[in-house]
Amino acid sequence: MITFAQLSDTHLDGGERAGERARRVMRHLDGLPLDAVLVTGDVADHGAPAEYEEAREVLRSPHPVLTCPGNHDRREAFRKVLLGEEPSGGPVDRVHEVGGAVFAMCDSSVPGEDHGYLADETLGWLDGVLGDRPGAPAFVCLHHPPVTLGVPYVDGIRLFGEDRLAAVLDRHPQVVAVLCGHAHTAAATTFAGRPLLVAPGVVSTIRLPGQAGAVADHEAPPGVAFHTLDDERRLTTHYRAVTGGSSTSA
Repeated sequence: MITFAQLSDTHLDGGERAGERARRVMRHLDGLPLDAVLVTGDVADHGAPAEYEEAREVLRSPHPVLTCPGNHDRREAFRKVLLGEEPSGGPVDRVHEVGGAVFAMCDSSVPGEDHGYLADETLGWLDGVLGDRPGAPAFVCLHHPPVTLGVPYVDGIRLFGEDRLAAVLDRHPQVVAVLCGHAHTAAATTFAGRPLLVAPGVVSTIRLPGQAGAVADHEAPPGVAFHTLDDERRLTTHYRAVTGGSSTSA
C-alpha cells in the first residue's frame, strides 16, 4: 500500500500570502506518513527564477516531492532553478518510482498560452515509460484536466487533443488514474476509463457557476488530496482543507 499527497497551483510570487498558504500545506504534510508529495503545476505565478528559488525552500519536505509544470511556469527557469538541470525549452517530462508505483509527470504546458496540449515528444515518452514497466501500477500526472469540469473559465483552457492521450492510456491497462490540477477545485470524474482526480488549489479556490462573487475565492483555505493505493490496486482519495498549523495524522 502507498499513500501520497497531491497539491497544485501554489502560484508562488514572492508575496506573503501565496508563500504562507503553501508553507501551511507543507507543514501539514511534513508530519504525515506519506510516500510522496505531488505538485501538479503552476508552482510559480510568473515563471521567474526568484519564484523558483522560493519554491525550492517552500516545497522542501522529508518526503519525495514530484513536480510538473503548469501554464504559469516557464520551462527554462523551472529546469534550472527548481530541478537543478541545464535549461532548455523542451517539455519537462520526468518519471519517478515510489513504493513500487510509477509516476509519469507530464508537461502539458504550451509556452505563451493558458490551455494545455501534450506534445508528440511527451506522448512518445509516456508511451515508452509505461511500456517499460507493464507490471507496475502507474499514475499519469499533468497540470491541465483533459475533460470539461462544468466550470466555463477552466473548461476554456483545459487540455486539448485529449484523444491522443486516451489512445496511449488504452495501450497500458496498468494506469490506475490520471491526476491533474489547474482548476483550483477538488473534483473527481473519469477519463479513458480511469479515475480523473483534480487537486484543489493552494493559492485560491474557483467558484462554481451560480456562486456569488469573483471567479476565484481567495479566502477559502488551501486544499490537498490524499491518495491511497492498496494491495488490491484499489485507489481511494480524500480531500482536505488545510486551515493552519501542522498535523500528525491524515
